[in-house]
Amino acid sequence: MKLQGKKALVFGGTSGIGLATIKMLQAAGASVVAISRNPEKAGDLPGVELQACDVRDEAALTELFVAQAPYDVLISAATGGGRAAGPFLQMDLAAYRASFDKLWGYTNVVRLGAEYLSDDGSIVLVSGAPARRAKPGQAALASVGGAVEQFVRAVTAELAPRRINVVSPGVIDTPMFGNDAEARAKMLGGATAQNLIPRAGTPEEVAEGIMFVVQNNFVTGTTVDVDGGWIQS
Repeated sequence: MKLQGKKALVFGGTSGIGLATIKMLQAAGASVVAISRNPEKAGDLPGVELQACDVRDEAALTELFVAQAPYDVLISAATGGGRAAGPFLQMDLAAYRASFDKLWGYTNVVRLGAEYLSDDGSIVLVSGAPARRAKPGQAALASVGGAVEQFVRAVTAELAPRRINVVSPGVIDTPMFGNDAEARAKMLGGATAQNLIPRAGTPEEVAEGIMFVVQNNFVTGTTVDVDGGWIQS
């Protein structure tokens, strides 16, 4: 119960990695507020306060942070917008630009939310393995993830003694891959066949990485890879 009495805000916390993280935060003793653009789609979250907010809406975010202050943990796994994929030379540039809504959303969360974070508080953002090892068709994922990781390195000293870290997942078996079990297994298998650990990860495995940087008070300004060896393969 290391987080007993602590309060955590989790953006993108109603499914996948965010949902798994919330359950672990609760198990560690924290009270949790889950924030989503669509909180009505939340999974089973007994004892969790649900709030609706779009990370791109600065006014709404400010109001949310003021209402929830003070808090000790700030986690964002929110996508913030679209996700462009496919060959770069054929990519819709509007979709490519929209992919950076994730970066702007994270920027808003950190810039507006850090003011009300406890002095020994922790911020965690989620990037992705293509930030440092991109495959064909992943230019947008790589660009956005790389920007997120560099952003964190750049602001770490300014936020101290508050801590900020990144967790970088590889291919994770989440609802974004669809509900057709056979098609999903084929897609995930093909995407991870060359990994050192040749399978997709689980949301819980990524959540364990998030919990590590939340609870270890000697870790800041770093990226923790939870990718099955993606960047090494």
